[in-house]
Amino acid sequence: MKNLVNNLKGDKGIWSFVALLALFSFMPVFSASSNLAYLGHGTGNTLGYLIKHFFHVCIGFGIIYGVHKIPYHYFRGMSRIGLPIVWLLLLYTLVKGTVIAGANASRWIQIPFVGITFQTSTVAALVLFIYVARYLSKTREEPIDFVSSLKELWVPVFITLMFILPANFSTTALIFSMVVMLVFVGKYPLKYLMYVIGSGVVFLLFFVLLAKAFPDSRFFSRVNTWESRIENFTTDKPDEDDYQIEKAKIAIASGKIYGLGPGKSVQKNFLPQSSSDFIYAIIVEEYGLVGGFGVLILYLLLLFRFVVASHKANTLFGKLVVIGLGFPMIFQAMINMAVAVELLPVTGQTLPLISSGGSSIWMTCFSLGIIINVTKKEEEIEEEQKEAAKREEALQKLIDAQLLADEESVVGDYSIEDKSSNPMDAVANK
Repeated sequence: MKNLVNNLKGDKGIWSFVALLALFSFMPVFSASSNLAYLGHGTGNTLGYLIKHFFHVCIGFGIIYGVHKIPYHYFRGMSRIGLPIVWLLLLYTLVKGTVIAGANASRWIQIPFVGITFQTSTVAALVLFIYVARYLSKTREEPIDFVSSLKELWVPVFITLMFILPANFSTTALIFSMVVMLVFVGKYPLKYLMYVIGSGVVFLLFFVLLAKAFPDSRFFSRVNTWESRIENFTTDKPDEDDYQIEKAKIAIASGKIYGLGPGKSVQKNFLPQSSSDFIYAIIVEEYGLVGGFGVLILYLLLLFRFVVASHKANTLFGKLVVIGLGFPMIFQAMINMAVAVELLPVTGQTLPLISSGGSSIWMTCFSLGIIINVTKKEEEIEEEQKEAAKREEALQKLIDAQLLADEESVVGDYSIEDKSSNPMDAVANK
């Protein structure tokens, strides 16, 4: 175990906070899965869901360990190759998407012969953020031309979002917001950025108008869901409140300061998606505001370490990769918690590293592996500098010792002090 810990390179703070979030996730997932257990096999036994979550987390940490060993600049070129592959996966998902537990069609695809389902939009977001970071780092030293940036940057971004939007508006909005933040940090001209944001709004309105024109089309089936969620969020009539939000608010109110205790949640039996989208409400119900704020603080500390890692990165690509992969993770967590307390309408975003689910955990861990790899590079550079300083110091000591020995040798062999009894001995011996 000690050797394994010693082999973990990179920012130890990131490793620690990720491990704490993952360890904490087992209790709420074990408790909140009872609803799925009753629906699945009628027994209420959640041990199978706990083992499944343990399996997902173990694979996730294996992904972090493996990815953090790969030099992060390799992903720079892989993003260009990966983007067309992601488009094909998104298109296939849109056409042949799988329904999971009757919810959110066309978001998952199933791997043949394995039976594992994964959400392709999580893969698309990761590849897209790296691609945007690559473009910004490549064009940093040159003035950006708007037409060329449309072709190289924004066309790939909008193609990716176009494939995600029909099935998942919240993920599309989150990805677009994070891309805008990333290009802003990368000093993309603000004037051009306003043009792009305006174009994005126009595109969204055009999509909604098409959905109104073809209401029976499967391609636009999710638009009515978006409208109902926004309407339920903005209205104050009790009979029109969203059922999930009502149960989440009851759970949070029941938790009070210290909570009902681990495993003692009541609303987990009534709250849909209690182990994924609304797991934060179960955490507050069982662990109270203390547990809820504790989880929030862990995410904020992780955000702080991301900021430090970005600041320390010695390349622009490394800085942008940390921001592009780390910040969306934290914002997704904030959105999940905001939905649970009804600050935002229902979005379907999971709580990273805590909610149950395979693909979301694995893609989060993949992102963390790349971030840790950036910090590992800085750590390696620092270690190399320390080793170089030690070698220089050792070499200087050797030089000083040799000079001292030479001085002593000169004094012993060629001293001008005459110690003989006969002053003519030197001439006689000559």
